[in-house]
Amino acid sequence: MKIFQCTTDTAREIAAFGSRNLSMARILNSEESLHVGCMFIGPEGLVGRHQAACEQLFLVVQGEGVVKGGDGNEMPIQAGYAAFWEEGEWHESKSERGMTVIVFEARKLSLHLKEAEYYNR
Repeated sequence: MKIFQCTTDTAREIAAFGSRNLSMARILNSEESLHVGCMFIGPEGLVGRHQAACEQLFLVVQGEGVVKGGDGNEMPIQAGYAAFWEEGEWHESKSERGMTVIVFEARKLSLHLKEAEYYNR
């Protein structure tokens, strides 16, 4: 067995698209062009508005925040919930208090998640 570290110490800061207080640790790549990373969005952090280069699943594992898709509507999101963006879709996310997110990116993702009904945080 091997133990690996995935903490803010292993992440690099990201400032693209006007993002702030954001760092990301790469987790893995595969021959099928799958990218998995861990985003550490700090207090008052922002992943700036940009187009998805491919399909993207944004799975919140700690904390809470807000996500916005191509329609421009903001939706609250918290640990245990995920946002999905299509290739080319404009999107952004932010958090007042911080959140940790696992991001899955690939040309085609096959999701096995139950679509959430609207919920109150």
